[in-house]
Order: sequence, then structure tokens, then C-alpha cells
Amino acid sequence: MEKKKLGILLSTPPSHPNVTTVARLCQEALKSDVDVYLYLIDEGVLNLRDGRLLQLSASGAKFFVCAYGCQRHGVPTDGLDKDVTLCGLVVLSNMVNGCDRFVAFN
Repeated sequence: MEKKKLGILLSTPPSHPNVTTVARLCQEALKSDVDVYLYLIDEGVLNLRDGRLLQLSASGAKFFVCAYGCQRHGVPTDGLDKDVTLCGLVVLSNMVNGCDRFVAFN
């Protein structure tokens, strides 16, 4: 049987409570053997180096970050963890279409 897939979009900055909610939701999904796909966009890219989110990729989450958003918000992308993928909206579109559930935190 194929594993369930959960897609999560985060577009809020580090100061927003959504970051903690997303980290906890992802942790619980991973514990339940769900494939997790996390995409940071807009001000969400400011969370790129947040330890709570980086820890998720070490636990098996697929971690995607909008390259344009990083450029727009002046977020440096050098020295990123190998598990973080810089990409565009085509990847986000594929996530929305390919996941069993997709949740946006705006």
C-alpha cells in the first residue's frame, strides 16, 4: 500500500505562530509514516534556516523553497543543507496535484 502524502505551504515569517504549528504538524505526520512535502514561499522563505524546519528534512520530510522568494527577500542560499531544494512554482503545483492532502498556512 502506498504511503499517504501531505503537502504543506508556509508563507508567513519566523515571528508568526504558523511556523511552530507547521513544525509540529510535520513531526506528527512523519511519526504516522506519512510522506511530508514542505514548501516555503513569500515571507515563509525567511524560515529557511529555522532549526525546527531543517530538522524535518533530517526526519524524512521533503523540503522545498521558492528560489524567487529568496531573491526577493534577500535570503542567502549559499551553504544550504543538501536536503533543501530551491525551486519554482511548478514544483508547488505538482505538490498540490500529487498529495492526498494539502494545507496552506498564510
